[in-house]
Amino acid sequence: MKVELVRLDDSFHFEGTGSSSKVTVHTDAAEDIGGQNAGVRPMELLLMGLASCSAIDVALILKKQRQDIKDFRISVEGERVQEEDTKRKPFRKIHLHFSLSGTGLDADKVSKAIALSMEKYCSATAQMEALAEITYEATVTEA
Repeated sequence: MKVELVRLDDSFHFEGTGSSSKVTVHTDAAEDIGGQNAGVRPMELLLMGLASCSAIDVALILKKQRQDIKDFRISVEGERVQEEDTKRKPFRKIHLHFSLSGTGLDADKVSKAIALSMEKYCSATAQMEALAEITYEATVTEA
């Protein structure tokens, strides 16, 4: 896997491109350090990557089980902690809230699909769980 990052202005706005998808993602810094809010922050992108990885797994599993998903959202909260003698603030706790709705959507199948993703399939979870406690919950409603 390979990605490329290209600077787009004279401050902190970058465009990233993946080697497989060729889809671009924009990142930028906060305005208080000279950014222009022209893209997501890198740490936000990490949380988005984690949620996206699991979302694909869950959607694929439920599709194979013929579950009718009408709406699927994941909200993620990350708690960062300052490392001593550095400016670094890595995530130490991450919580995902899966919200799905659909016609006749089986809550047990949703829960099992999420557990499979988080414990067996999602490589982003495997990468990040070595450094942060990752928890999750799900809400399933009828559409």
